Amino acid sequence: MAKYGTAIWVMILAAFAAFLIIPSTHQLFVSATSSHPYIMGFIKFAILSTMGEFLATRLVFKRWQMVPGMLPKMFIWGVLGVLIVMMFSVYADGVSGAINKGLLWTGGLAGGSGMAGGFLAKLLKALYISAIMNLTFAPVFMAAHRITDTWIDARSSGNNAGKNSAGQKMTISGAISVIDWSGFLKFVVGKTIPLFWIPAHTITFLLPDTYKVIFAASLSIVLGLILSFAKMRSASV
Repeated sequence: MAKYGTAIWVMILAAFAAFLIIPSTHQLFVSATSSHPYIMGFIKFAILSTMGEFLATRLVFKRWQMVPGMLPKMFIWGVLGVLIVMMFSVYADGVSGAINKGLLWTGGLAGGSGMAGGFLAKLLKALYISAIMNLTFAPVFMAAHRITDTWIDARSSGNNAGKNSAGQKMTISGAISVIDWSGFLKFVVGKTIPLFWIPAHTITFLLPDTYKVIFAASLSIVLGLILSFAKMRSASV
């Protein structure tokens, strides 16, 4: 793994990029995403977010190595991907409804008076969706991932690191108790959400549906990288 890790990682990324770029497979990807959003969300996040985890491991430990509990972690990523697909729609439609009812300020731009007015209205709407989603759903989602990730790591370890003082396997409540929540709040919530995720998802919701799917897919890798890097960074402090 250590010797060929970079080549394998780059080849998988290149294969995925080629699948999105080649017109015939690109259309297949977009069509499948539209027809089966939950299934595609599961597959996309299971693969790409796990790639982000491998990259985080490489950055922290300076070498490629297997991610502990990779298969259960891939399954969790897939389930979280399904939730994200649903939340994208819930927040987008919710913000649209709030704007139509006058519950969110649009500065009189909602009607799109002229090209500039139309763009500013779209920008403001995209910012609302991104900010509200990332300030409400995202912290809960990221905390849930941290808990399951810590639990899987402990259960996958072949030594006493996965057991408590009584020799029992780590439980969910045990995982919650050993997490560095201060570091999680300071870095993941306090820094990545305002400085990266809100701007990134604002761009996502500005894009046409075709490119929105592709951009969201690329962010899956970044998501796995950030969350895994934050966990390992906290553990090494």
